[in-house]
Parts: sequence; structure tokens; C-alpha cells
Amino acid sequence: MTSKGELEVKLYGKDNPITVSNFLENIEKKFYLNQKFYKVINYPQVSFIMGGINPKNKFYPERNLTLNKRSLSIPLEIKFKEEKKPRYNYQIKNPFELENLIYTFEKGSIAMVKSGKNKSSSTEFFFVTDKIPELDGRYSIFGKIIKGFDVLEKIKKEDLIIGVKIHN
Repeated sequence: MTSKGELEVKLYGKDNPITVSNFLENIEKKFYLNQKFYKVINYPQVSFIMGGINPKNKFYPERNLTLNKRSLSIPLEIKFKEEKKPRYNYQIKNPFELENLIYTFEKGSIAMVKSGKNKSSSTEFFFVTDKIPELDGRYSIFGKIIKGFDVLEKIKKEDLIIGVKIHN
């Protein structure tokens, strides 16, 4: 639930187990509760809506949480169609590999922000409002909005994540 309305997101736990379990753990610890969408980048064809715990703030007294370099990242997790397990700490450089990705950026995709060449942030995520193939194979896409696309397009910087519910 956001200050603009409700988003329903399907998570890809089977294909991105580390990223999804990290995200669910953050939800359980209420990391995202009343957090602001701290950055919105608008381009003519696509917008990036960034949320989570902004790494510029290292201490969150209301959550009794101190972030350090180690706690800020998890492995980059990319899943290919013919492979049973995802690849970790690997980003695609060969454009011919892109056709084998199981997930690509499309309207409503959610991914973790990168925190290094082959690492994902453990606390920051972003949504995209349209396809953006230039990012495919470089970020851990771990879910997609299935309801609330109109809400996603209304979100602005400083809007809030009011709450997160997990549905099984």
C-alpha cells in the first residue's frame, strides 16, 4: 500500500530465491514501513521509481538499524531459461545471452538497485513503468506488478510506502 493507492506484486521466489527471501525478510522486519519513494527518474518512454532504505542514511533510530557496507548488498541473481539454478554475481555482457533470460524488464517489473558491479542492494528496489531492454541481464528482476499499474504511474518522490502485506 502506498500513499497513492495499492500495488499488487507477484514475486519470483522459485527463480530468484536469495533476492526474494531478502525482500521478504526486509518486509518482516518492517524496513519499508512508512519509507518514502526517495527518487523518481522520468524519461520520455520510462520512469524509475526507487524505494527502500536509502543508503545515504546510515542509521535509522526508529528501526534500531545501522547499515554498514556488508549489510548493504546481496549477490546479483540472474536466471536463464535452460538452467536449473540462477547465476550469481554475474551480469550479461554478451548480447546473445539476453534471449535466454527468464525475466526481462517490462511494465511493472521490480528489481533491486545495484550496489556494485555484480552485487544488488539488500534494501533498495525500483519499479519501471515500461520495457527497458537496455537494463536486461544487469539487475536482479524479482517480481512484477500484477495489479495497480495506474497507481505506479502516480507515484512521485516523497510518496510513502504505508504498508506491505504478503499473500500466499
